Amino acid sequence: MKQFDIIIAGGAMAGMTLAFALHHHSKGRLKVAVVEAYQAENIEHPGFDSRAIALSYGTVDLLNNIGLWKDISHVATPIEHIHVSDRGHAGMTEIAREEVGVPALGYVVELADIGRIYAERVKGTASITQYCPAQVETVERSVESVTVALNNGESIQAKLLVAADGAISTCCEQVGLPLNEHDFDQVAVIANITTEEAHLGRAFERFTESGPVALLPMSEGRMSLVWCLRPEKAKQMMALDDSNFVSELQEAFGWRLGKIEKAGKRASYPLLLRFREQNTSHRFAIVGNAAQTLHPIAGQGFNLGIRDVMTLSEEISTQLDDAGAYPVLSCYSKRREGDRRATIELTSSLVHLFSNDYLSLRIGRNLGLAAMDSLPLLKSPVLKRTLGIVTR
Repeated sequence: MKQFDIIIAGGAMAGMTLAFALHHHSKGRLKVAVVEAYQAENIEHPGFDSRAIALSYGTVDLLNNIGLWKDISHVATPIEHIHVSDRGHAGMTEIAREEVGVPALGYVVELADIGRIYAERVKGTASITQYCPAQVETVERSVESVTVALNNGESIQAKLLVAADGAISTCCEQVGLPLNEHDFDQVAVIANITTEEAHLGRAFERFTESGPVALLPMSEGRMSLVWCLRPEKAKQMMALDDSNFVSELQEAFGWRLGKIEKAGKRASYPLLLRFREQNTSHRFAIVGNAAQTLHPIAGQGFNLGIRDVMTLSEEISTQLDDAGAYPVLSCYSKRREGDRRATIELTSSLVHLFSNDYLSLRIGRNLGLAAMDSLPLLKSPVLKRTLGIVTR
């Protein structure tokens, strides 16, 4: 049976970033196995598909610290300005990189590009061994190790198993960590679109009675759309032809970028809050979507997951001889508690506040947006979390 220091179940964005972080923090001393069901170059890979994600300023700083950003930066589009508005009402706020004093408020990257970059990088990283395509079938833990049986017939052993295998984590189910769920009664419709006016690095979040419409700047003049709708409305939008879909989107978003000219292939997925209260167990830790999957409002989910990854890697680097030792996992869990709780509460509160048209909430949110725009000090708590400048 092959021996490793750490086994990571899941080789998409969170899992592979953790593998590279461990290599960096241990200077290659830790032997890491990454178990992944899909080849990175596979167009159907669910972790590296056609979606785009927004990396916060803080996340970029973390990726830069472990030497990953220099490769990713070539395929990243900077967000220089964020415009937040409430459809049909007066409330509005704007954030520009100049007023914050940063080169960009964040960056948009396509997951397919990250998949290719990571696949190329791992070839030259001797401390990382990939089992791909392969899946975890069973997990057995003893006092000093964890043994993982794979569906290809192999078994591997390590001091620590890390679950980075998504919201419905096989590893968490094996270990018995319960999953909490809350259905937001919304569905995200996603697509890439083009507009009459150039985006000029601007990102938009427009709140409607059914949920937010977000547009993120991408390369080649495109924008990434995330449109949150009630399930029945989302079903209607998915069934429309391109012309009628664009017309409906134009009505919801408005004309701040002129005419919406084209929408690419659409996809949709239900929006749920999924989280596990406990993010560690004996010789076991969870990161990313396996720990928590958030509503996409304010773009917090992936960035929160990267903070999981970096914190765990830092704690492991303090005790390289036993990555799964109790003090390592205890410190990781305690360090992540406040950030996880605050980010989950923020996103869930924003969904409730901005996804309905009750008069009292409408007045409150518009006063809030107006106040944030007029009084910069009020922007600070939300802005810092949006930028990913938070305590880990």
